[in-house]
Amino acid sequence: MSDEPTRVDPPPERSVVQHAELALLLEVTGTPKPGNVDREHDLDDLRFEHFMAGAVGARPGLELASDGERVGRAFERAVAGMSRQSGGNTQFGALLALVPLVVAAADGDLTGERATELAAESTVADAADFYRAFEHVDVAVDDPPAELEPLDVRRGADAVPVLEERGLTLFDVMERSVEVDGIAREWTGEFDRSFAAADRLLELDGAVPDRTARVFLELLADEPDTFVATKEGRATAEAATERAREALEGDGDPWTLADEFVAEGINPGTTADLTAAALFVALERGLDV
Repeated sequence: MSDEPTRVDPPPERSVVQHAELALLLEVTGTPKPGNVDREHDLDDLRFEHFMAGAVGARPGLELASDGERVGRAFERAVAGMSRQSGGNTQFGALLALVPLVVAAADGDLTGERATELAAESTVADAADFYRAFEHVDVAVDDPPAELEPLDVRRGADAVPVLEERGLTLFDVMERSVEVDGIAREWTGEFDRSFAAADRLLELDGAVPDRTARVFLELLADEPDTFVATKEGRATAEAATERAREALEGDGDPWTLADEFVAEGINPGTTADLTAAALFVALERGLDV
């Protein structure tokens, strides 16, 4: 019998997919995130556990992205898996932001420039898959102008023949949405806010959920949330940003603001999506958890 000690191999590094899943989980643990589900706040139709289940369910689609599958197909599969919980739409926008980032990271070049290059390489088939994703969950979107009604994303697969006829890629669809959708701006703008927020997560000290809550508030204070603007109007979104700025500067309390936003139905969902994307980038760059 050998007296040599048994060698214990070091634990493996987390994979890109594990970081993406962990980013979704960490996003919902950030508390308080005014107007969003967190450890202390549920909404009428969405609870903390729905987000946990959504993050786990999205993994097969994230694995496709890591394996180099088309961005539209990977996104649609991630949304399909995310939807397999009783709450409905938990992370649609977050997954839309994450998929190009996951592809870039798996390719060994996680930069905003590379993620937008990959997004720009999307095809009409990717646009079709994006539209099909809307059949899995209800997503709040504005009514399109009459001339664009055939391209209303809520038509789902019924709009695919129009996409094919007009030769519209998923990047084309995102470019048409930059005025009203913060994630579309990330896709077309080298994910500037996601990477800047990732830098902040890495700069801050303390527990990651606390840093997450801080970065969420900074993002909201910096720019009106496009999901709030879609649901409640531009004036409400701008007022929410001003209230977040006051809380950030010490003229209000983030915990009180969280209670008020939930009571008023103000849900800065796009800001939460950007926070999830930032967490993924930060994890890939060494955020210690």
